[in-house]
Amino acid sequence: MIQVTRLNGKQFILNSDLIESVEATPDTVITLTGGNKYVVSESTEELIRRITAYKQRCHPLYQEKGEIPD
Repeated sequence: MIQVTRLNGKQFILNSDLIESVEATPDTVITLTGGNKYVVSESTEELIRRITAYKQRCHPLYQEKGEIPD
């Protein structure tokens, strides 16, 4: 699960395992496997960083000491 921000400033939690695609159009659009789309203020690079950090927290065997982003 990752936290993202709608363009109106409201934050919500998104299940990153359901993300099918992320596009910069120039707003960032997240498409889920069920077809739902969300426009968020985070960049594609920031989303990748958050998803990677989440996956690392879920799989501690793959963590490298001192390199886990918040």
